[in-house]
Amino acid sequence: MGTIFFFIFAILAIAAAWGVVTSKNIMHSALYLALSFAGVAALYILMNADYLAAVQLLVYTGGIAIMVVFAVMLTLRGDVRESNPENKVWGWGAIVATFMFIMIATVILTNADWRILPTAWDNVGSAADISLLLLTKFMVPFEAAAVLLTVALVGAVILAKGVKVSK
Repeated sequence: MGTIFFFIFAILAIAAAWGVVTSKNIMHSALYLALSFAGVAALYILMNADYLAAVQLLVYTGGIAIMVVFAVMLTLRGDVRESNPENKVWGWGAIVATFMFIMIATVILTNADWRILPTAWDNVGSAADISLLLLTKFMVPFEAAAVLLTVALVGAVILAKGVKVSK
């Protein structure tokens, strides 16, 4: 049953990534990007990587994809239906992606020991352990990263709107 769910979410993530590349509407591309991120988070859940799934959903799907949508909305000028004209050369992207897939598959298939862990995994580094570290020992860097992302978003809005800042 897990294999069926894996293929469903893998196809969802790949189809959404394909939609990012081939969509002529840049808003649709941004929404496909969020869907692709959500599909990857579902794959992380299937691999019992709960912390990575939570980070994928919160940071990428919730944060980055929404920031891309806001950036597109703030900087878009003109008609949104034909706002992504550069996707007419997607054939080169397909060629490069195929080459990369062949290269990665060759590395994986020629290395017999890639699946063997050097030591037994004892479940250290679970979501509870990492969240405890983030909210105790590494709380200041965690909050600094949040402030940095907020400042970057405000700067993007200022640049997009062309607001003149006095010196």
